[in-house]
Amino acid sequence: MPKREDAMIAKLVKQAAAKVAAPKDRSRQYDDTLKIRASDEDPQTKKMFKEMRRREF
Repeated sequence: MPKREDAMIAKLVKQAAAKVAAPKDRSRQYDDTLKIRASDEDPQTKKMFKEMRRREF
């Protein structure tokens, strides 16, 4: 392919990728009593739960 076509295809791919939206969490749509979930947990919380999984009770 000529260089110009490659550039045009790359431009179209970038535009298409920009249009893609992240999937929405629709759980609250059906149940208003659900708590809002934090999408990102802080690193300290992740570390704590990782340690908890290793322990035996």
